[in-house]
Amino acid sequence: MYGFVYNPSVLDREGPVPIYKQVAELVRDQIERGELKAGDPVPSEAALERDYEIARTTARRVARELREQGLAYTVQGEGTFVGQPGTPRSPRKLPLYQKIAEEVAESIQRGEIPPNRAIPGEKAMMRQYGVAKVTARQAVAHLREQGWVFTVSYRGTYVNEPEKWPTNRDS
Repeated sequence: MYGFVYNPSVLDREGPVPIYKQVAELVRDQIERGELKAGDPVPSEAALERDYEIARTTARRVARELREQGLAYTVQGEGTFVGQPGTPRSPRKLPLYQKIAEEVAESIQRGEIPPNRAIPGEKAMMRQYGVAKVTARQAVAHLREQGWVFTVSYRGTYVNEPEKWPTNRDS
């Protein structure tokens, strides 16, 4: 997503500096080198967790550390971004949850997930796209609002019959 691969072995897991501070320092380096610019999203908690092999709570502390250093700010439900609060965010064609929903809808249209069959669950979406649970839930809610899927409590979310799909397939 960011054009480079992290190496979890760069962390000193036995030393005196907490892991979250080490990861925050690596992100700070990316900002100082211009790899991450003002308004760019900071790697998500899920991406930090995966790339550095750290716990979700540790990834959360990375964002907090960057905010405390004045390097980043968080917008609830959207993510953490480089810069001070109010810094214009880099334009993104679609919010991430809409991009995920669009990909699932395309799979449905191609017949890869037939009617009355379950779509990937939250955990699968979190792993596949490297997103937080709230983003996966937003994607499913978006698909539901559009008419692609329906949810059965405690069972899952399933593909609707084609006649319930949106007529304007561009949305």
